[in-house]
Amino acid sequence: MKTPEQLKAIAGHFDLKGNILEIKPLGNGLINDTLLVKTDGEDNYVLQRINNAIFQDVELLQHNIDCATAHIRRKGGKTLTFLPCKDTGKTYWTDGQEYWRVSIFIKNAYTYETVNPKYSEYAGEAFGAFEAMLADIPDTLGETIPDFHNMELRARQLHEAVAADKAGRMAEPEVQAILKDLLPFEEEMCKAERMYREGILPKRICHCDTKVNNMMFDDKGNILCVIDLDTLMPSFVFSDFGDFLRTAANTVAEDDPAVEKVDFKMDIFEAFARGYIKGAKSFLTPVEIENLPYAACLFPYMQAVRFFADYINGDTYYKIKYPEHNLVRTRNQVALFHAAMAKVPAMKAFIASLV
Repeated sequence: MKTPEQLKAIAGHFDLKGNILEIKPLGNGLINDTLLVKTDGEDNYVLQRINNAIFQDVELLQHNIDCATAHIRRKGGKTLTFLPCKDTGKTYWTDGQEYWRVSIFIKNAYTYETVNPKYSEYAGEAFGAFEAMLADIPDTLGETIPDFHNMELRARQLHEAVAADKAGRMAEPEVQAILKDLLPFEEEMCKAERMYREGILPKRICHCDTKVNNMMFDDKGNILCVIDLDTLMPSFVFSDFGDFLRTAANTVAEDDPAVEKVDFKMDIFEAFARGYIKGAKSFLTPVEIENLPYAACLFPYMQAVRFFADYINGDTYYKIKYPEHNLVRTRNQVALFHAAMAKVPAMKAFIASLV
């Protein structure tokens, strides 16, 4: 970690108002290093080191964020404010190895970790409204993580893992059983990419990391804005809808070995769907609305495929705490997928009641 003097020097590349009093860690993010910069001026600031091992095109990442936040402000919405670098005018500074940015700290704002119907509905409305704000953005945005939620790619990666069998795990009976369980659903789960190629399904500007704690509230409980914009990019609305439900609607954590306890919570689905359609109804097409239950099934399936491929490859991508960790995660997500699939008729009926 940088020394206080080094951090002050980095922050000094941006046009901060006031003198820096203190720089200290902020939050518990897993990707970027985030720090609070306290000053004697009117504002405090958030200093972040962008993880360019994950976000390899920082120029594109900040271009996406700059275009989106400017568009939201033009439309009277609330959003994050990033400061330009004094030297370049760009909203990041780099020494050629590390990349840093500064945003204004939002006063009297709070995030919540709570996942219940109330906050799920708030989340649905916030992320739906966020997409609606960006539905008419005139700028061209790019994929900060190419093919991030591309199910066809994830399916190919699984087939490649099976063929290579790098860790010699294909002989395990459970591996064979899981593969036999997953493969019959592959074609159905890849339909988003096919619909896109056929011109039926559009790509939108999506958040792609829809968690309850990626919203900020004021001290009266009103939603202020959506935060954590690094994964903002063109995608299908299924990304924002399905990814939230994959974690929020599971009755247990994604690596809980008690698969018999896994279920898909319809109260969370209904709350999030109600909020999301309210926030996004101005632009959603009938095809997008009709396939929201598919999105709820797609994301546990996709994550099961990713965990499973990593297990077959010898655990090279996800961090594990014990040898079968990825296999346990796979079992969990497969169980969630089947639980969601069983509730598709109920999900369709609820969506129909909303529209």
